[in-house]
Amino acid sequence: EQSKRERAAEIASVLAFSATRNNDKVGLLLYTGDVEHYIPPKKGRRHILRVIRDILFFEPKGRTTDHETALDYLNRVQRRKTVTFLISDFIDAGPSLFNTLALTNQRHDLISIALTDPRESDLPAVGLITLEDAESGEMVEIDTGKRSVREQYKSLSDERCAIFQAGMRKKGLDWIEASTEGPYLPALRQLFARRASRH
Repeated sequence: EQSKRERAAEIASVLAFSATRNNDKVGLLLYTGDVEHYIPPKKGRRHILRVIRDILFFEPKGRTTDHETALDYLNRVQRRKTVTFLISDFIDAGPSLFNTLALTNQRHDLISIALTDPRESDLPAVGLITLEDAESGEMVEIDTGKRSVREQYKSLSDERCAIFQAGMRKKGLDWIEASTEGPYLPALRQLFARRASRH
């Protein structure tokens, strides 16, 4: 139904509008391997519209992803405690990422939104397809007509997902999954209800 980028932009825009209804400040940090765009938190309808415009139309220069660099930057420039939403597919999540997320969560109140796409775990049997690595540009051709290829693809995806979930739970971090297919608002509401019951 949507690409992960479109779903990320939609979720970020919904959160920005929700914040204005509570009269909260809203900021934005967009990054690849480097921090590419930062808007400090402010209030006001014009400011929110600028944030949403930048979310929708920003074109990144880099192709890699470095969560640690972005979160370190956030921790330096944002001295006051904030509620921070980190929207990513976390495909590159390694052990060091969970430490960085936990550190940021001590400074701020961090909520991660993990974007997923069903095609990343279940390949359709459509014969030969070419996949491109979005970060490196490397191309690989695979035969989806082979059951063993589809099963190995799903196994690797399930393993990556399990590692991410275990890492988040171990650090006691708040997160939800948001698929490109299906609603994400129920999961957000449940998360906020859980958080409210803790306070």
